[in-house]
Amino acid sequence: MAGTGHGGIVREGVVRESAVQGGASRRQPAREPAARTYARALPVVPVRARGLTIEGADGRRYLDCVSGAGTLALGHNHPVVLEAIRAVLDSGAPLHVMDLTTPVEDAFVTELLRTLPPGLAAHARVRFCGPTGTDPVATAVSLVRAATGRSRVIAVSDAPEPLPEDGGAERDRPAALLLEPVRSEAGVLPVADALVRRLRSRTAGQGVPLVVDETETGVGRTGAYWAFEHSGVTPDVLILAKAVGGSLPLAAVVHRDDLGDSGDSGGKDTVGRPAAAHTGATGAGAFRGNQLALAAGAATLAHVREQRLAEHAAALGERMLTRLRALAGEFACVGDVRGRGLMAGVELVSPDGTAHGPGDGVRRPGTGVGTGVGTGIGTGIGTGVGAGTPGTPGTPAQLAAAVRRECLHRGLIVDVTGPCANVVRLLPPLIVTEEQMSAVLDRLFDAVRAVDRHRVGGPAALGGQHAPR
Repeated sequence: MAGTGHGGIVREGVVRESAVQGGASRRQPAREPAARTYARALPVVPVRARGLTIEGADGRRYLDCVSGAGTLALGHNHPVVLEAIRAVLDSGAPLHVMDLTTPVEDAFVTELLRTLPPGLAAHARVRFCGPTGTDPVATAVSLVRAATGRSRVIAVSDAPEPLPEDGGAERDRPAALLLEPVRSEAGVLPVADALVRRLRSRTAGQGVPLVVDETETGVGRTGAYWAFEHSGVTPDVLILAKAVGGSLPLAAVVHRDDLGDSGDSGGKDTVGRPAAAHTGATGAGAFRGNQLALAAGAATLAHVREQRLAEHAAALGERMLTRLRALAGEFACVGDVRGRGLMAGVELVSPDGTAHGPGDGVRRPGTGVGTGVGTGIGTGIGTGVGAGTPGTPGTPAQLAAAVRRECLHRGLIVDVTGPCANVVRLLPPLIVTEEQMSAVLDRLFDAVRAVDRHRVGGPAALGGQHAPR
């Protein structure tokens, strides 16, 4: 009888899974807010996953190039991650002790320092904070403000030179310069290495801490273990989240020891002493330093280092970007392809070029890298206005959404990002093979071809000729 014995449980589980796809999808709209963007755009009910592959409750398999928005450096359920988690569970150790020092935490910090440049690792403090992407940013900002006595933080975003060469009066200088090596949420915009080096030189000369946010780019994603290493600079403060937790929520800030041990930044100083202010400090939280996340993170950091997965990401990522650039040469609705390592963005545009301005979805081949400065700190996610506004037939945002939908029909999960929601983003795990990458790109090409064929105005190749089919 179903439900009796292990065989009955398995059979009952299969029956339940077959009902989940429809039932869960129908219940979600009534139970969750409209802001649940992934569930609306990707109507998949995953029940099993391994590596690059997700299996839905309906039995379909998908190649996952979202990777938990970059959280899954080793893909789903990697054996070294599962082994690390099981070891903690089987040990009887507490699962969560805020940020008290434990053998698991010590192992994580030791491995983390091993991955950093010697110039930073030798004088580093590691502060754990709440596990979201914004918690370590808040912690880092609080830290530099306390260390410098200044309040303004400049984020590299739109202007080419965020700091004047002479620096101006010391009281007018910012508390820090905040840099994302690749602005993933803004549409996968790499910052040029030459600009990073110039900014490092100016910040060092002016006594302004350089804060590098590796939330999206760290742990081998861009083809170097840390993306700032491409430019050869060493930051003063490093923001870490996502992949450092090995698929579980974890975030930390690494900073030079001379930036202070006052505790004003919240969290705890490891490789040092506890911060004085745990309660109410910006960026601190009850879930900092979770033991399962630390174990999974340490296993991930070590595996990426030992297996040289950053080098793998560099080589395979270059081949991926080379092939993706062929899309821009074949279809007029693809305006640009950019990225670094296994982080790529395909920008969908209006072939007629009726709109104007950066990021507006107008075809401008070869625009490449976006750099510059803003005075706020944010994710780079806009509301989707202008040429990318959803609701207008054939807009870049609708084209990107259509490509994502066609990819899903072909068993490929991709993301859409950018201020106009018109950039299809690929973040495959670092363990992706060349054969799997070929399958990913084949499915993406087919999806773009299908969208281009049926978009408003019909297919249009460069030079006015129909693209080969």
